[in-house]
Amino acid sequence: MKVLRTPEAAFEAVKDFDFQPRYVTIKDPETQTPLRVHYVDEGPREAPIVLMMHGEPTWSYLYRHMIGPVTAQGLRAIAPDLIGFGRSDKPVSKKDYSYARHVAWMRLWLEALDLKNIYLVCQDWGSLIGLRLLAEMPERFAGVVLSNGGLPAGQNGPAAFKIWRAFSQFSPIFPIGKIVQAGTKRTLSPDEIAAYDAPFPNARYKAGARIFPSFVPIGDNVAVPDQVKAWKVLETWEKPFLCCFSDGDPVTRGGQRLFIGRVPGTANQPHTTLRGGHFIQEDDPQGFVVSILKVVSP
Repeated sequence: MKVLRTPEAAFEAVKDFDFQPRYVTIKDPETQTPLRVHYVDEGPREAPIVLMMHGEPTWSYLYRHMIGPVTAQGLRAIAPDLIGFGRSDKPVSKKDYSYARHVAWMRLWLEALDLKNIYLVCQDWGSLIGLRLLAEMPERFAGVVLSNGGLPAGQNGPAAFKIWRAFSQFSPIFPIGKIVQAGTKRTLSPDEIAAYDAPFPNARYKAGARIFPSFVPIGDNVAVPDQVKAWKVLETWEKPFLCCFSDGDPVTRGGQRLFIGRVPGTANQPHTTLRGGHFIQEDDPQGFVVSILKVVSP
């Protein structure tokens, strides 16, 4: 497995993200290749953990407007970069990525830090990976706040997703910052778009971002049995599970209906609708934080 590491110089111009970079090195279970995982870790060490999981094609920078308000409430905010994204290492070949491998990598990272009393905050692929982690080690998790994500298990995807998946595979250019802008209602500044581009100095760094959409288990997909197994855990999950999907995401709008009533922990929760597009952390970070604080307190 050949691995690239984005030079630190690429992040020097990133603004409004002054959190100390932290790193843990894991080993890929199949090849024993060392992989460095970057994460932000702010707030009291012994406080409940708000684990902020990003998705495609973003990185922990996505949560920059939420980390401070969460830690100001006495909570510990941890935001990792998935392998292939942000400051984390990036395997060069698309063949080195799979859904199962992403789950395994993040499980190794979580176990290396021995995280417990975790409140999962997730969106997009952050939910596909985060909910699988919860299903594999439910004893480490205390609650969930889910926005604009899910745990598909063979259903047909919406037309908007199919278009996106085709673009990710076949477009000759893959402009990360502009892709994030396309999923955001508010206009991002040039600095913000540049920050999303920063982890990817050239096309060689984008293998993970390119291949991710093809892993979403819609239709006949190799990951469906693992998804069904995870759903069996969620169907017995009685700890808090709050949904706060946005009103303007053509891919996941209405996705809360797949969870509310099916996951026992959704009962009597103050589910709400946030205002914005797919990347709700950009459009309504305050509303997302309010939802988190309804579930978790110091």
